[in-house]
Order: sequence, then structure tokens, then C-alpha cells
Amino acid sequence: MSDTQDRGTAAPADTAAAQAAGRNEQRAGENVRPGVAAPAGMEEHGGGYGAGGDFDNDNEGEDSGKRKDFVPSEGLTSQEAHDLLHKWGRNELEEKVTPSWLIYLRQLTAPMPIMIWLAAIIEAAIENWADMGILLGIQFVNATLGWYETTKAGNAVAALKASLKPQATAKRDGKWVTLDAALLVPGDLVLLGSGASVPADCVVNSGTIDVDQSALTGESLPVTMNAGDSAKMGSTVVRGETEATVEFTGRNTFFGKTANLLQQGGNEMGHLQKILLTIMAVLVVTSFVLCITAFGYLLGKHTGFREALSFTVVLLVASIPIAIEIVCTTTLALGSRQLSAHGAIVTRLAAIEDMAGMNMLCSDKTGTLTLNKMVIQARAGECDECPTYLPGVDRDQVLTTAALAAKWREPPRDALDTLVLGSADLTQLDRYQQMEYMPFDARTKRTESTIKAPDGRVFKVTKGAPHVILALLDASQSDIMAAVEAHVRALGQRGIRALATARTDTVDGPWRMVGLLTFLDPPRPDTKRTIERALEFGVDVKMITGDHLLIAKETSRVLGLGTNIQEPAHLPMVDAEGKAPKDLGKKYGKIIMEADGFAQVYPEHKYLIVEALRQNGFAVGMTGDGVNDAPALKRADVGVAVQGATDAARAAADIVLTQPGLSTIIEAIIVARSIFQRMQNFINYRIAATLQLLTFFFIAVLTFPPSKYMPAGLNEEPWPSYFRMPVLMLMLITLLNDGTLISIGYDNVQPSHMPEKWNLPALFTTSIVLGLVACGSSLLLLWAALDSWNPSGIFQKWGLGGMPYGKITTMIYLKVSVSDFLTLFSARTHDGFFWSVRPSPILLCAALVALSLSTALATAWPTGHLDHQPVEGLAYGDYTLMPLWIWIYCVFWWFVQDALKVAAYRVMRKYNIWHINTHQLVNLREATSPEEPGRPLAAASVGLTETKLLQHRITNAVGALERVSGLSPGQIARVSQGLALARTSAIARRSRPSRPATPGEAPVAGAPTDLEAGGAALPPEVYIQETAGALREAVEGLTPEVRAEIEPLLVPVASAAQHLDTVTRAFEGADRGAPAAAEAVQHGPQLQRAVR
Repeated sequence: MSDTQDRGTAAPADTAAAQAAGRNEQRAGENVRPGVAAPAGMEEHGGGYGAGGDFDNDNEGEDSGKRKDFVPSEGLTSQEAHDLLHKWGRNELEEKVTPSWLIYLRQLTAPMPIMIWLAAIIEAAIENWADMGILLGIQFVNATLGWYETTKAGNAVAALKASLKPQATAKRDGKWVTLDAALLVPGDLVLLGSGASVPADCVVNSGTIDVDQSALTGESLPVTMNAGDSAKMGSTVVRGETEATVEFTGRNTFFGKTANLLQQGGNEMGHLQKILLTIMAVLVVTSFVLCITAFGYLLGKHTGFREALSFTVVLLVASIPIAIEIVCTTTLALGSRQLSAHGAIVTRLAAIEDMAGMNMLCSDKTGTLTLNKMVIQARAGECDECPTYLPGVDRDQVLTTAALAAKWREPPRDALDTLVLGSADLTQLDRYQQMEYMPFDARTKRTESTIKAPDGRVFKVTKGAPHVILALLDASQSDIMAAVEAHVRALGQRGIRALATARTDTVDGPWRMVGLLTFLDPPRPDTKRTIERALEFGVDVKMITGDHLLIAKETSRVLGLGTNIQEPAHLPMVDAEGKAPKDLGKKYGKIIMEADGFAQVYPEHKYLIVEALRQNGFAVGMTGDGVNDAPALKRADVGVAVQGATDAARAAADIVLTQPGLSTIIEAIIVARSIFQRMQNFINYRIAATLQLLTFFFIAVLTFPPSKYMPAGLNEEPWPSYFRMPVLMLMLITLLNDGTLISIGYDNVQPSHMPEKWNLPALFTTSIVLGLVACGSSLLLLWAALDSWNPSGIFQKWGLGGMPYGKITTMIYLKVSVSDFLTLFSARTHDGFFWSVRPSPILLCAALVALSLSTALATAWPTGHLDHQPVEGLAYGDYTLMPLWIWIYCVFWWFVQDALKVAAYRVMRKYNIWHINTHQLVNLREATSPEEPGRPLAAASVGLTETKLLQHRITNAVGALERVSGLSPGQIARVSQGLALARTSAIARRSRPSRPATPGEAPVAGAPTDLEAGGAALPPEVYIQETAGALREAVEGLTPEVRAEIEPLLVPVASAAQHLDTVTRAFEGADRGAPAAAEAVQHGPQLQRAVR
């Protein structure tokens, strides 16, 4: 039992229990938010942040965690505990468990599997048991994989449960007993000691304890809690011992609310699945319409019901792209191996497609953007971060003084000792002898040592919070006290924490302030560059942290993220089931989008921020490592658990990083966009191939009956009344082409510099062009072959002779197979010619294998019958060069096909059809134009990352200029002013991305204007050019070495300004309509460079 327990103020057990139960009942429908307590050892001065006391007011109120009307418990009786347990339930996390068999059944009844079921039923109807078996195998393999991924998501809650410590020490019936923590109830009196886990949400009765809440809030240092502070379940006591009253249990705890949030939003259809389903639906509907039309035609004019049904079923099965999901899944699986080589382990394959389209990255600060390691600061910019107050004292001496006030020969006792002793030169300390040592306690709030110096002098040293050390000084040192307070206040305004040190000259002499040691959790060395790279790739980065607002602002400023850091106080609360308001995005989306980050957030805040962005159409990524991040990780489109993450975070995430920092994510984005390109290339080809096959047979059945072309007296069996291909040949086309197309997962592609988006209308337009050219050339060849016995026909004129019907069938098989694969090489380069992107060796080898086999089969196919149709190899008979001519014919039409594809793209780009020029620049995944209905943030998303990138580079340039010697303050001021004007102009430029400024329109507040232009804001590149000229003038008299250092500073700034101008001009041209098409074309190359 704690010796600080105040028995005189204890309440009867039933009073405390009733009080706690009432709060528990109130909590059942509210948010759970842990209090903002002070870092250990620094708790009573500015929240421990060196803010001159300003933060104390911030921590008061409902977020302070203190219970001013709190009455401690003295313990419960067994009967009271039993009754409360019956009322509130066990102190454990609740789970909404879906039976495993039901999850598996759902995998078999989703829309995509239903299509495969239909195909299998059709195969069974025509007694094609082998193909039916293959389809069923595909069905159950897909279902098994989907079941595994779905059940894995439930491991997040299981990991949370496993992280609970099951034992607690509570007072029951007047005795201290150790019991299962799940049996705790509101009103229980529990013992919290060093090293113990907090078993429930508890209020400290009295005394002081230090609690590690890093897994809950992300705070690097332990927090000191006093009487009335609330310690949360899942945190750990690292120093001290006290008694506490259980306040909330089970689902009503902060920890329980986190688990509840984890179970929300997990049943949505994935974005890739929606895209594939849309494509499949279009193709299936088209197939059904054409096949049913063909069935009716055959039934009415040519054949009986069974034969017509058999042909229709075969055509339907061949035209439905069943392999589209298999190839996409395989491509994603191959991509996941690439990502693992970059230190990113993929736990949900579809997350790769989501990462390719990710345009908003919400990053946790501690451990992700920063090192999660407090470091003593030496200098930051040009401001000395180690103020000293004794003559001749420098930072190293201040650090030595602080180390002497610790037990330097023993392991560090707390986080501050670890910080100081880790930075000090311990070998220098061995010259001193520590005669006495006073450890930190809650009353003195400092440590003190009596030291004997090498020369025999004896003096005292101390370290602690600045206000505590200031209290030791006498009134004669008022000037020093004022200087210390000013320094502490200035540091606090930037969120920098300070540790004060003082010493005496003799054992009984007065205390003299030595100096301040400042410390921060510093950014990772690569974080600033990583953020700039993210902006270059069109991904906006927002910092979301549980740390204090001023610390967040300072970190954001150092990283170049901006200083618009918001507190989440204005956000609504989730409901009792952890669900976000349906109008969350509409009400709060703009505020969240414009913010550079959020501070002092809790799990529900992160969840709400992610949800609001998703409701507005952003593809959101979220990084985190702790329990507090798990709900947002699961809700985000791409949840990324960083290195060292807790089990709960890893289980909730889609991607787990094995390397520190954010740099791995940028590499993952590049790889993901490459994978997206490969999938898009395949789907483009697959749509074209499906349309080719489907329309070819549809038109051939209706317009080219072979029986009408059979010459009289030909010594062959009668030609059929409609053209068809044997089922085996159709299956070979699918097997050889689609099977070898798995190699597209290794193809060479050009990843986009903007987040990827599916433009399905443009994709279908391109596929239709490719498919129709291939189909038209096949129909032309079929007509020429059927007409080959005509003396005036093409074959007779070219000396090829008449074609037996068996060879005609084989010829069409070879033509469709070859042109099918050649179509891929056109589809994979989009608006470029097929040679513009070199295919990978693996894809070339796969193409060589597939085309060689198809050619060999068509050449040497045994003469006979398949499906009651004659077939014959093209190499048999008198003329054996027909395969060569077919190849030449296919290659000729391939060039025509590729040229028409490029022409189609140019027409679409000239007139911005389907928003093909601008859809990717609208940085919302679910919007294609700034005026997208139902997407109010579409216009605001245009140029968002481009503007931030320009501001980021301007900040870098200004900082670099200030560090360069040789420029006068006036010259630096002139250059800085020009860059500032460019920054303001960029903001003004982006404010009107979808329309040009009208004459007389008021400019954006604060924007530079050109009075001769009627008040329209000038483009930022104007100011960049003027600034570059001013800089060149300033450096003319400097040495070549200094000039070489300065002149490159504005190159990236100018590049970013031009990029932003290209983006905004694209929309201005689009809004002026077709007459502005010529201007848009002029900017086309720049626009493509901006995207690619």
C-alpha cells in the first residue's frame, strides 16, 4: 500500500462505486479521451514543455484528465463486486465475431464469384467437365485466399486482447488480493506499482506516479500523474506506487473504445474489386446481349435449339474474361515481392492498387517522422539552444553539471537521466567523487548531488524543471531569473522542453544558475527530403500526433510541412458503436484538407480525420505504430504499420514496414504505381481482346455463312451454315495468351508522378479502337479465305489458291491468336507507339513461347474433326507458306492498329475528351474535374501538392541563402522578399484552378497583383524570374565558389513554379472550351511531364 494514501478523505466503498458507476454509464455513449499530463519530472511547469507556465491553462478543463469532485474508494465487498460485474460486464474487450464458415460462404457468393459460378454451370450444361473443373478450382482457390485475408483483419482485436495484462491487485472485503483483471469493476480500489500495467481506467487517489503512455498517445516520455489524474488501461507505471480507483472498465475504457473503432468499416468492397466488377459487368452485359442475339438468329434460320445453344454457350464462356481477376491478383502478388525487397510487407494485396492512387498520407509523428528518441539540442538554425548564465560556461559544462546530478556509475533511473547520461562524456565524470545523492521525488521535483572535485573542493549540483531550480536562487539574482524565464518562454512558444541545472561554489553556498539543456525528439535525417519527394509524387503529407500543439508546430516547421497545425476540439464524436457521422466529410473535409497536421489527437480523432478525407474522395494512407493508431490504420485505404509497431497496429495495417522512417513508403509508392500500370495495361488488352473475339464471331455468324461461299463441285463435305471455331481452339487461345500474360507482372513501365486513377471511359475508348481494328482485320481475312475459290477473289489473284474449310478454321485460329497477343504490345504503351517503352525480357520470352506454340499448332494440326468441324494444318497440301503470310498480315494490321490508337489518344487530348488531360490533376480519386458533382473539394484539390511543393522549396532556398556567407542583409532581404511574393502568388494561383481571373475581380487577400492586368494575380514564376535576376546581381562581386553555391538554389524553385503554372493553365484552357484546344495542346508535353 502507498505510504502517501490519505485515509482521512477516503469515501465509503459504496459511494465511490456509485460515483464510478455513474461516470461509467455516462461514458457508455461518449468518447474516451486520455488526459494531457506532464512529462515525468517536469510536471508543474508548462506541462513540462518549458513554456513559462502557459501550458497549464491548456491542460485544464475536460481534457486535463483530473477529477476535481473525485472521492477515492476504500475497496469493495465481494457482493458489491459481483453485482457491479453483472451490471457492467467483464473488464475485457468485446468482439463482434462472424463465424469462419459464414466468411467463407460470403467469398463464394460475392458478385465476381457468381459470374464464375454461371460460367461453371454453362460448362456443365454442355458437358465440358474439364473446363468446369478448372473453373471450380479457380473459384475455391480465390475463396480460400479471400477468407484468409478477411479473417486476418480480425487479428487486430485479438492482438489488443493479448496485450492486456490479466492480473491486478485489488482490495476486496478489506484485504489486498491478486485477481483476474477481467473481474475488476468500477469502484474497485487497485494498487498501481512500478512495472505494473494499468488494468483499467483508474483515477489516482493520491501521491505521484510516472506512467508510460507511449502505446496510447505516442508521447515519448513518461507522464507524471498526481491525485485526480486518470491513468488509462494499457499504459504502464514506470516509477512510484499509489492506490487508484477504477473508473471505467471493458468497452467504456479508452482502450475499449479503440477496439470498438477497429470493428468499424471493415466490410466495404475494395476499390480494385469495384473497378474489376464494373469492367466485368460491362463486358458480361455486352456478351449476353450479343450472344443472345446470335442465339436467336441461329435458332430462327440455321440450326436446331441444341446446336444453337451449344455455340452460344461456348462463345459466352470464351468472351467472359474470367482470367482478369487471376492475372490481376498474380500481378499484385509479384508486386508484393518487389515491395518486400524495399522493406514493405504487404498483408492485403489490393492495398497495392490503393497505394498507387494514394493522394493523402496522414503520418504519425513519434517514431515515424521523428526518431522517437529525446536528444539534447546544441543549435537549431541560428539560435543558441543551450543558454548559459555563468561566465565561461559552455554547453558541455552544462551537460557535465546535469550528469553530476545523477548516479552516472549506475544504470539511468528515468528518461531524463537516460537523456543526460547518454549525451555526456562519462569518462570525464570519473574525476569527480559523488559524496551524497538525493533522487527525484514528488516533493522536491529535482535531483541533487554533493560532489568533491579533483582539487578537493566540495560543492552541490542539481537538475530539474526550470521553475523548480529558479526557486532555489536568492533575490540578488533577479536579472538571471528574468533571463531564464524569458528563455523558457521563448522555447515554450516553439514547443521545446528545457531542463535547468544549477550549482553552488561551496557546500553551504548560494545556488547559481548554470544553464538550460533543451531537448526534442528530432526528425529523422531523411524525413524532410522524404516529404518533398512525396509532394513531387502528388501525395500530401499531414502530421497527426498525440503530442502537444507547440511541439507539433515546431516539428512541422523544421520538416517544412507548414505550421497550420490544428487541434481536434472542433471535430465531432463517434457514437456509442464507434461509427462516424455520415456528414463528417461535408462539414469538416475542407478544414482537414487545408490543415498541415493535427496535434493532441486521440484514436477517435485519427479515425475521424481519415474518415472525413475518405468521404470527400481522397485515397488516404495512414502510418502508425501504437494501439492509438490501430483504428485509423484499419479505416484508411492504405494502413501502414511502421518499423517496431505493436501487434495491434501490425494486425490492423495493410502494409508493414521493416525499415525505419517514411522513405520506404516513397519507394513503395513508386513500385505500387508501376504495378498499377501493369494491371492497367493488361486490363486495356483484356477488354480489347474480349471485344475482338466477341464482335468477330457475332458479325461472322450474321454476315458470313460459309455454305454460301462453298464452290459447286468441291470435293469436301458441306460447309456449315455459320462460322464457328472448335471449343478446344478457343480454350487454347485463352490458355496460351492469358496464361503467359502473367509475365506482364515483370514488364517495364513508366510510373506516374501523380496518384493513379482509373479513367474507365478513356480506357474503354482505347480498347474499343484496338479491338475493332483487330476484329475488322479478322473479318477481312475470313471473307477473303471463304471467297478464295472465286476466280476473281484476292487469294486467286495473289496466287494463293483456294482454301479447304478445315484450313480456313485453322487460319482464323492463328490470326486471332497472333493479333490477340500483338494487341498487348499496343495496349501497354497507351498514348505512345508500341516501341516507346521497351518490353521486359520476361514478357518477350512469354510472347515468344505463346506465339510459337500457336503457330506450330496451326501449322501442323492433324487433319480431322473437332466438334463436328473439319480442321487441317496450314502446312499440309501443295502450298505451305500460309503461316508466314498470316504473320505478315497480322504485323501489318498491328502497325495500323497502333497508329489508330495513337490518333485516338491525340483526338481525346486535343479536345480533353473524358477529361483525359486533367482528370489525374484533380487530386481526388473519385473525381475527374473540378466541378465534379458531389465532390465539393475537387476544385480545391487541384494544385494542392504543387503549391505545397513550391512553398517547401522556397523555404529550403531561403534557409540555404541565410547560411551562405558573402551576401549582405539587404541582398538577402531582397531575395527573400521575392521568394515570399512567389509563395503568396502560388497560394493565389491555386485558389482559382478551374477558371481564369475576370477583369476587375478582387484578388485573393495577400496576393501580389499586376495593376495593368486588372488585378489578376501574377503567376509565381514571374517572381521567381525576378528573384533569380536579383540574386545574380547580388553575387556578381562574389567568388566563383560562392556563386556556384548560390546559383543552383533557385533551380528546384523555378521547376516547381513552372509545374504549378502548367497545372493551372490546363484547367483554364479546359474551361474556355474547344476554342482553347490549341493552347492546351501547346502545353501538352509539359502536362505529360507533370504527370509522368
